[in-house]
Amino acid sequence: MHIIDILVNCPTLETANEISAALIEQRLVACSNLYAPIQSTYRWQGKLEYAQEHPLLMKTRPELGDAVEAEVRRLHPYEVPSILRTEVTANADYIAWVHAETRAP
Repeated sequence: MHIIDILVNCPTLETANEISAALIEQRLVACSNLYAPIQSTYRWQGKLEYAQEHPLLMKTRPELGDAVEAEVRRLHPYEVPSILRTEVTANADYIAWVHAETRAP
């Protein structure tokens, strides 16, 4: 068994907390970690942009990845949010906990 990490950069702390709470409440993710703000630099619509963002890291089952992505898109204010999935390995009891705290797809 594996789990995935899903990383989403949010424009505000409030957005990150809203997404986190909604996904945990729906049992789409087992938990989340909110990291210190970062400075992001990117090109958007032909213009160089600088923004402070709040990285939100969530843990879930691989088979819930599409449902998590759909809900993040619904709740996130960006037109094109970054939703990065990474398969991770972990200790067996942690993986079992993530599976126990998320719903079967």
